[in-house]
Amino acid sequence: MEITNNHKLPKSFVDFARNDKYSKGNADISVTTLIDSPRVRLMRDHFSNQRTVDAVDMIWPLFGTAVHHILESSGSSEDVILEERLFSEVDGWVLSGAVDHQKVDRSNVSITDYKVTSVWSVIYGKIEWERQLNLYAYLVQKNKGKKVNSLQICAILRDWNSREAKYKQDYPSAPVVLVDIPVWDEETRINYIKERIGIHQEAQKMYDAEGEFPFCSDDETWKRSDAWAVKKKGLKRAMRVFDNEEKAIEFSVMQSASTEIEYRAGESVRCNGNYCGVADFCSQHRGVFNGRF
Repeated sequence: MEITNNHKLPKSFVDFARNDKYSKGNADISVTTLIDSPRVRLMRDHFSNQRTVDAVDMIWPLFGTAVHHILESSGSSEDVILEERLFSEVDGWVLSGAVDHQKVDRSNVSITDYKVTSVWSVIYGKIEWERQLNLYAYLVQKNKGKKVNSLQICAILRDWNSREAKYKQDYPSAPVVLVDIPVWDEETRINYIKERIGIHQEAQKMYDAEGEFPFCSDDETWKRSDAWAVKKKGLKRAMRVFDNEEKAIEFSVMQSASTEIEYRAGESVRCNGNYCGVADFCSQHRGVFNGRF
């Protein structure tokens, strides 16, 4: 992968981007990759020598790395384990995950994962967090034989605004917040892991045999639903936005003013923003973008 520096950042930023030391260890797949799209995983590998990333796009990963380094420097203790990578074999594949923080007592473990993220991730929640931490819980229990009784995200909010916090009820009260994550039962965990490993294994077989990539789901492309906006004629601002055309029509005919209904096609946010890093090479994205799917 080529690192560019189109914004003329200092050399230290470019060096960070070029010296990514991440490793999943001696494993077939990591937790974060397992819960993600098989298409993205395969395409990142396939196009690794053709991809380009600008150093400016690595700013937030740099913040995340800095947070983890600071936490590591605080040191582990008898009842606290920091930055431990754990492994387990499931259906022929070795799964690995790096757990940021484990608080251990005689029979239980509490897991905390640190994330530099946006305010909206906390307000609206992210199902990826729930999946990721419950897979860490599986790895901890599998390796240590101790029950995981608590899962938390320590969210460091890069765009937190004190004024918003003062006046908005649902806004985080501080730039660092703890988010409790639901703890799955053991059966739910292993069933989910087996399902995801099966999906990735089938995708790998397809790629190895045919050189093809399975399509991403709407969930994996962060697709927003189609919407119908009711507007007063001649105005840009919508009076109401509906996820159903019939409801939009019902609302429109009840208005005394003359209205019009604007259809807004759902957007695949991850693809359009190239947050996967391979949208430029993706036939599925090009097809959707050109209206062929």
